[in-house]
Amino acid sequence: MQIHVGIDVGGTFTDAVAIADGRTVRGKAFSTRDVTTGILNALTVLRERLGLSEPDFYAQITRFALGNTIVTNAVDEYKFAPVGLLTTAGFRDTLRISRSARGSERDPHELHARADILPRSNIYEIAERVDSQGTVVAPIKEDDIAAAVDELLATGVEAIAVCFLWSFRNPIHEQAVASYLDKHHPDLPYSTSSDLTPVYREYERMITTTLDSAVKPIVSSHFGHLAADLEARGLQCRVQIMQVHGGFLSVEETNKAPIAMFNSGPVGGVTGARLLGSQLDRDKILTADMGGTSLDAAAIVDGKFRVSPRAQVGEWPTSLTAVDIESIGAGGGSIAWVDERQLLRVGPHSAGSTPGPACYGLGGVKPTVTDATLTMGLLNPDYYLGGTVELDTSRSSAAIDAEVGAPLQLTTDQAAHGIYRLTVSQMANALRKITVNRGHDPREFSMVAFGGACGLFAAAIAAEAGVHEVIVPRNAAVFSAYGLMHADSVYSIVQTTPWDFAMPATQLERAFAALEDRAQAWFEAEGIAEDRRELYREADMKFSGQIFEVTTKLPAEAFTEGDKDVLRQRFIEDYEAEFGLGTAWTEAEIVLMNARVRAIGVSEILEAQASKNDGVHSLHSREIVDPTTGERITVDVHRNATTLTEPFHGPCILEEPDTTIFIPQGAVVENGADHLLIRLASN
Repeated sequence: MQIHVGIDVGGTFTDAVAIADGRTVRGKAFSTRDVTTGILNALTVLRERLGLSEPDFYAQITRFALGNTIVTNAVDEYKFAPVGLLTTAGFRDTLRISRSARGSERDPHELHARADILPRSNIYEIAERVDSQGTVVAPIKEDDIAAAVDELLATGVEAIAVCFLWSFRNPIHEQAVASYLDKHHPDLPYSTSSDLTPVYREYERMITTTLDSAVKPIVSSHFGHLAADLEARGLQCRVQIMQVHGGFLSVEETNKAPIAMFNSGPVGGVTGARLLGSQLDRDKILTADMGGTSLDAAAIVDGKFRVSPRAQVGEWPTSLTAVDIESIGAGGGSIAWVDERQLLRVGPHSAGSTPGPACYGLGGVKPTVTDATLTMGLLNPDYYLGGTVELDTSRSSAAIDAEVGAPLQLTTDQAAHGIYRLTVSQMANALRKITVNRGHDPREFSMVAFGGACGLFAAAIAAEAGVHEVIVPRNAAVFSAYGLMHADSVYSIVQTTPWDFAMPATQLERAFAALEDRAQAWFEAEGIAEDRRELYREADMKFSGQIFEVTTKLPAEAFTEGDKDVLRQRFIEDYEAEFGLGTAWTEAEIVLMNARVRAIGVSEILEAQASKNDGVHSLHSREIVDPTTGERITVDVHRNATTLTEPFHGPCILEEPDTTIFIPQGAVVENGADHLLIRLASN
């Protein structure tokens, strides 16, 4: 028997899915600070549900896919390893100058510098210089390297970042530092910008390199323990880790550039939603992934998710290529609070799994979104996670009264409903950012809602955003983990390659051929069979005089003079798709800045039916605070509703072992083979 396993480590829960013998098994466990314990606990749930001994379970796993929040949490919480930075003399303050200070969203007159990843005292200048053409102007000296490294190590740094001016044109000086570190400090993690992100824009390149170094010791510690524990239990296959660009890399490759794991868990959900949309013939999909800590949203158009060549990592703009995901701190564990202006706020801080929401009874005293839904009667305190976790309604009500009700002079119901509605509003705004703000009409989209907390909010989010159809996967509570098993291995290589249409096509072809040689070497190192290899060429292009680029695909075959017109037209079409018809500045020269090759190793996918709830349908009623009106009403509660064959109507609540779904007045629900389809009433 072959077993494929997908694991998604979230801020509150670690989700797990296994495909074995044509069936899907799912499980959850609380996430832990050391990450590994939470993963092993979730794997134990899968093993027990498959009825296997530990040796048999691990020995039969042939694919192990992992999405995690190690890097995301480090960035969001500013918990970095002590890191030092070596840079060109005269450019010590690049990180502090940034792209100038940015204003608060609520007060454009208030300016704040971005947070420091490292203190200024840990930035050392070296007298070296390469010019814009890659010519060495001032050679680097090994004595200067040694002195700078020794001084950094004396401060206690655990990793070093190296980012010299114009190193993407000629990496010789960064390579000299790398050689010195390999020889004299072989156990010291380091990152060089010319290896990690050889593209222009000095600030983004330096931020990306520094962040990568700052998370390397953290990732190495976690993965070292995980790999050892899994191997001790008998795992024989490679652990594949989801990357920010939408594909997998092995642990060995991930350790070389761990910053690419940012948002790796949510990417799995986007991959799963793309597959589900294809199966249901929906060509426009919005994803809404609400877990315990955040909501992550993405748009999929014609089977493709948007990939940004300048990913935002936390508050920092980087040069990473990433799946475009809009994230906000609004999840089940997000804390509700009242600010100094006596306004209700929700998030971005989360209670996490420990101490968790007040209703967990684990020491949490701050009201969370979960506490609000419990107080409203939307959650059943005796059936949370199928009854495995007991919730305390009195603790939720007390926390809401103390922290929200009393300061705002609201009743418990009013305060809880206010938390719910503000959460919905924030999440609907996230969907507007990826639709309306980018020229899409949300009414043309279906929303795939997943994550353990999303079911209670999905219909309300969709209604406020203007979406009329909601699809809830059967595996909604662990859908990101499920999606991880349906993603491919991906290796993305980018290089700044200035080129315009007056230059010979052969010059551009040489640049792409060099990148493809590196891609082929990666295929070989990863053991990817030739019949599963795919290569795609892309270019970041802009009209002369503009600052930022639009990414355009090139013909897959060798680029020739005859392909220039095709490339020009593709760029104009992509530009107008991004900014609107007629916006292309066709009179201006077109400039290609970055060449990129995406190497894809197509994964073997095991066929399986979505896991079904084997329980018997039961019907009872419960008094709730109506999420739409805030009034108390009595609604039907369907337990194990996925066994029903006839459509049913709202308002009602659907209780499944690992998720609860609220259906509003006027909505109609249909059971599909592996999903629920909710059609909302037209306004």
